[in-house]
Amino acid sequence: MTETLTHSGRAGRRPMAWLPVSLIALAATLAMLAVAGRYDYHRDELYFRMLGNHPAWGYVDQPPFTPLLDRLAIELLGDSVWAIRVPYALLLGVAALLAAAIAREAGGGAGAQSLAASVVFGTFPLSSFHVGSTAAADLLVWLGVILFVIRALLHDQPRAWLWAGLVAGLGLYNKHLVVLLLLCLAGALLITGPRRVLLSPWLWAGVTIALVVGLPNLIYQVVNDFPQAEMARALAEDKGEESRVLLLPFQLLLVGLPPVWIAGVVTLLRDQRLRPIRALAVAYPLMLVLLLVIAGQPYYPLGLLTALFAIGAVPAVRWLSGRAARRFWLLAGVLIFAAMGIVSSLPLVPESELADSGVADANQTIADQIGWPEYVAQVAVVHRLLPAEDQSRSVLFTGNYGEAGALDRYGPALGLPQAYSGQNELYNLGPPPDDKTVVIAVLQAPLARADQLLGACTDQGRLHNAAGVENEESEEAHIYVCRPSTPWHVLWPTLQHYS
Repeated sequence: MTETLTHSGRAGRRPMAWLPVSLIALAATLAMLAVAGRYDYHRDELYFRMLGNHPAWGYVDQPPFTPLLDRLAIELLGDSVWAIRVPYALLLGVAALLAAAIAREAGGGAGAQSLAASVVFGTFPLSSFHVGSTAAADLLVWLGVILFVIRALLHDQPRAWLWAGLVAGLGLYNKHLVVLLLLCLAGALLITGPRRVLLSPWLWAGVTIALVVGLPNLIYQVVNDFPQAEMARALAEDKGEESRVLLLPFQLLLVGLPPVWIAGVVTLLRDQRLRPIRALAVAYPLMLVLLLVIAGQPYYPLGLLTALFAIGAVPAVRWLSGRAARRFWLLAGVLIFAAMGIVSSLPLVPESELADSGVADANQTIADQIGWPEYVAQVAVVHRLLPAEDQSRSVLFTGNYGEAGALDRYGPALGLPQAYSGQNELYNLGPPPDDKTVVIAVLQAPLARADQLLGACTDQGRLHNAAGVENEESEEAHIYVCRPSTPWHVLWPTLQHYS
């Protein structure tokens, strides 16, 4: 299989292979929809559901897009775990189309485009889109930016910089990580060229569009003393060393077959037809160095690595030409990685068998979908055992947003009072009224720490789930009944924390 060439010797674009690529995208979307209602919410989904009830230009730990998308899904489809996962199933299909489009820009035909689209069946893409994490929409943002950057550089379409800027500006409403991509691309252009593009008025017009479109979110950061920077520092302190250790090994797990994206890097550096976009290959190691310095999360390069996989699909398919044995091994590798991704990311194992399957141990996002209704029911038992007078002046407090989100979702039906937490944005939704002097607290802390935080506490037992799956709550969380002597408006600032 050969690529077409432009008059300048650059790799040309072949027709978009809509039929096979659309079938792959549709299969990914339908697979997600088929299992969207299994297990329960992920802790992040419970948090976003709460934030969606309080629309804002931004929150201390993230921009507003994902919480608002969840709110929209609830308004349209109902308040269920299945409903809020529908948009992300659709977005996964879009991600497959974007990956295929990048392969097409690099000269790939139907085979390369199909291989590129299959990248969405990797473990991390499936996990991210199944539980509706911010990484899901962020993948689309990065792929969109890279797609238009390739058009601008490889196919001499300078107006594509405007579209790249628009996508980047919109992306600021989901996560600010797209700034890392832009910085690494700029650095790579300085190193490898074409440097003249950095003086292009079209490029700077794109930068202006990104700033204007993202301005309200940026203003929120300035007015609120850059809470995202504070959040980043907290993450670096909490998980920084672990992130640095896992960064390089994690790259082999992020997307599909590693030989394919490695082929993408090598091809960008060696193929003269792709010389105008070799900066993409250099941007990747720059990204790794930057993440080591700032202690960023190992999955942050997902979007760039996915684009490299899509570009690598072109030489991978060329390598297969006329070689039946090679086609067999590549197909087998793709199917094995897809099967591993599906089994380890989607709720296929019955909940009752999860504890012995090893799946929940291997993928924390699976474990974090188990037990929430049970945990809330256990809190409700403690609440019902309180004297009526205490019930009337009780309030719920949790150590993390997942527990608060679960109580907010399931608590009202069980007669539980409002839930509060000092973590991240939930701190700004408090404090509770000062007349709420009885606290039912869910904390991953020993009794002595509970006393220190909230006053005189009694331990009412640990949370547990019937499936026997180990997660943060089943391993560490206790229910306490506390009677603080300090008014909430005084106590509240001491309970704020980022993580």
